[in-house]
Amino acid sequence: MKQLTKNFNLSEFLYSKWFDKRTQALVIKMYNETNSIQHNIQKLANQLQALRNELGVPVIINIAYRPVFYELSKGRDGTSQHTLGKAADITAQGLKPKYVAAKIEQLINSGDMLQGGLGVYPTFVHYDIFFDKTNVRRW
Repeated sequence: MKQLTKNFNLSEFLYSKWFDKRTQALVIKMYNETNSIQHNIQKLANQLQALRNELGVPVIINIAYRPVFYELSKGRDGTSQHTLGKAADITAQGLKPKYVAAKIEQLINSGDMLQGGLGVYPTFVHYDIFFDKTNVRRW
């Protein structure tokens, strides 16, 4: 699949071990038909490349784009930034999620990554490129 940045290719943003074959096919179809999702995924990839450059280790995308129908099937409300191609749940090889999140925060503060949502979980970090000036989202 298409190379988006030096270290990220499109398949990392579209494929997930959690998708069955039908869902996976629909994800690819929706990506191919939706310019805004294409644009958002490229923008997100650029941000994750900045993180990868800073960390010096591979950044692994657990899941990125998740269509609304998938979110609803999992009992979610369908409003996640993942549904717009603006979010990724990530790990970084050999690094703890709290450390990765702190690096993202540092890169945001220095202007090297876009301000967005940042959530720290026991095994991964959520980062998204949605920014609401009245509510910097951290969890």
